[in-house]
Amino acid sequence: MELYEKVHGNQMKRQAHLPLSLSFYYGWLVLALSFLTTLTSAGIRSSPAVLIHPLETEFGWSRVAISSAISLNLLLFGVAAPISGWLLDRFGPRRVMLGSLTLLLGGVSATTVMWEFWQLVVLWGIVVGLGAGGVGSVLSATVASRWFVARRGLALGILNSASSTGQLIFIPLYMALIVSAGWRVGSLILAVVTLCLIPLVFLWMRDDPADLGLEPYGSGEQGISHAGQLASLRGVSGAAAPVPLREVFCSSTFWLLAGSFFICGGTANGLIGTHLIPHSIDHGIPQVTAAATVGVMGGLNFVGTVLSGWMIDRVEPRKWLSLVYALRGLSLFILPFVTDFSGLFIFAVIYGLDWFATVPPTIALTADTFGKQAVGRIYGWIFLSHQVGAAIMASSAGAIRVWLGDYQFAFLAGGSIAMIASGLALGIRPRRKEVTVQPVAPEAVRT
Repeated sequence: MELYEKVHGNQMKRQAHLPLSLSFYYGWLVLALSFLTTLTSAGIRSSPAVLIHPLETEFGWSRVAISSAISLNLLLFGVAAPISGWLLDRFGPRRVMLGSLTLLLGGVSATTVMWEFWQLVVLWGIVVGLGAGGVGSVLSATVASRWFVARRGLALGILNSASSTGQLIFIPLYMALIVSAGWRVGSLILAVVTLCLIPLVFLWMRDDPADLGLEPYGSGEQGISHAGQLASLRGVSGAAAPVPLREVFCSSTFWLLAGSFFICGGTANGLIGTHLIPHSIDHGIPQVTAAATVGVMGGLNFVGTVLSGWMIDRVEPRKWLSLVYALRGLSLFILPFVTDFSGLFIFAVIYGLDWFATVPPTIALTADTFGKQAVGRIYGWIFLSHQVGAAIMASSAGAIRVWLGDYQFAFLAGGSIAMIASGLALGIRPRRKEVTVQPVAPEAVRT
């Protein structure tokens, strides 16, 4: 009894010294800071899509060359994921977020004085790629798994919608600044936004509920709903020994997740994220209008990704993941026949709803199979496959555009492989980790 009072008293003392006095659970503030960090990094990482035409005009660099720099950005964004997963597990989200934001700030700021192509490769390809990779969806997986038991699917949906929200905000803004004041001014604005975020993370971000004497949200609830039970079963064996990577790489679930996510990256960041705006401009759609359409996609994807997180608390994630890939394939089959803004808008609605909706079920399936303590490390490798696919498709689609004169074949190929990903998702059979309840001896209760 004395031991309980001592522990309980220490927890109450730590709770009394929260960084901010809040009327709600502190994890929601952590979620908000993680959301803003991911939003900013996603906006910066995707910005080269609107730089293709300005850089072609000012420096005379070819579209294939610029696409190769963007391809390197996407590849290193993925390479950073397993490294980020290890760093998140070792040092915690706060330090990783601060380091990544510092890299992004340096890369974007230095862009304003570049004049050679190799500088674009170093700054946007390497520095920005690694910086953004440190606070990508691996961060979302780690924060949601550490801070939430109940509402974990919703937390994943909110956090993973940050990428599309960043594009919703930054791409139209960046394009408007490029048209009115030039791309260098736009880059400076991105740097200022990043600089403003760093002190917020430094002051208020925390790595784990235990740092504040708290428990994960919903971990102590009694009579939790069926949806909450489903979410809480995901990776509940937090005290279990880490899963060896050799065992992970021998798992069919890992390779099905990695293979489908490879296709996801190719059809999302690589194809649409890089080439939709140049495709639209090729068909006479004004630059700002094309960028605004990407913003519409980002807004709809916010809805779609949050809905995806909500759904995986209620249905089998693999079935939901398969449906999302099928809808993506359908939208890509439509895109080659889009030649005006009305058609582009229809595509944006369909594609926007499933743009990043693949992420919550993929993370949930990873946690179901390997446990929550391994999510950051193992999902990092799965996300690496996503970005390898993105890098290959970004450069390949640019080469197809130069070779054939349009993107039609690239979009049809993207639709076909999205349908393959739908089939791969249905083949996933996760091994759910059940909760082992240790009975309490009557003698311990009486004491």
